[in-house]
Amino acid sequence: MVATKTGELRALFLSLDRDADGRISAAELRGCMRATLGEDVPAEEAEALVASADADGDGLLCAAWAGDAGEEDDEQRIRALREAFGMYEMEGQGCITPASLGRMLGRLGAERGAGECRAMICRFDLDGDGVLSFDEFKIMMS
Repeated sequence: MVATKTGELRALFLSLDRDADGRISAAELRGCMRATLGEDVPAEEAEALVASADADGDGLLCAAWAGDAGEEDDEQRIRALREAFGMYEMEGQGCITPASLGRMLGRLGAERGAGECRAMICRFDLDGDGVLSFDEFKIMMS
């Protein structure tokens, strides 16, 4: 159970760490919230969120297992993105549906209605099928 949670947290961290430097800035946090939740969080709020969990006072969130910049290779990042994708996918269909997105957002305390979830998916649904494939999810997270 602990290993699973650690893996989920690592996957989430890596998906938020846009530049793969092992740290999450307030700007990266804002960008992910905008992309995934459709909310524009004020810079001051994102900075306050980061500061509340910033262990070393450098204005960045760091993970104990995150090594030096450049250590993350593409294969590890893809693996982490697949894990994050799997958390949202939840239906065994190989895609993120509005229903599965809504369930995961609810678990994260950011409940959204079906229409809002469809709108979030629509922004990155490149083939227009109403769901996000892993490739579309990868683009969204880049």
